[in-house]
Amino acid sequence: MPAIELTTTERRALRADAHHLDPVVMIGGDGLTAAVLKEADSALKAHGLIKVRVLGDDRAAREAVFTQLCDQLNAAPVQHIGKLLVLWRPVPEKAPKEEPTDRKPGPREVKILKFSKSGTRRPEIKKVQVMGNQRVTAGGLIKRAKKRLASKKPA
Repeated sequence: MPAIELTTTERRALRADAHHLDPVVMIGGDGLTAAVLKEADSALKAHGLIKVRVLGDDRAAREAVFTQLCDQLNAAPVQHIGKLLVLWRPVPEKAPKEEPTDRKPGPREVKILKFSKSGTRRPEIKKVQVMGNQRVTAGGLIKRAKKRLASKKPA
């Protein structure tokens, strides 16, 4: 038997969630091979809830494949309807990625105020995307912080 046991309400909720899913793993005439198990395992790691389509008309063989899949992948059987099998396994927690310390700041959004020349109208507010190698001048223009290096190729 699988390691995960589901209550009826949990199984009902998972069946409802799986209703709109398409099968991500297909089991053909060769049956349950190592490649099929590997693909089903990676799909369970990524999604948690998957549908598997078993091609074949023998219901007893499909039942055997269903129990074998659940046992080998430590998944819970959710539903077996016709040639479709629904499996569930909790998605493992992903380790947080470490941020590289040598990265430069990325683009940022800067507000630029332009006052009217007569002073009677409201100032114009403009939002501008400034990249890491750019700066905003006192006049509101965007310039490169460092000059671009000229090519050393002869002209």
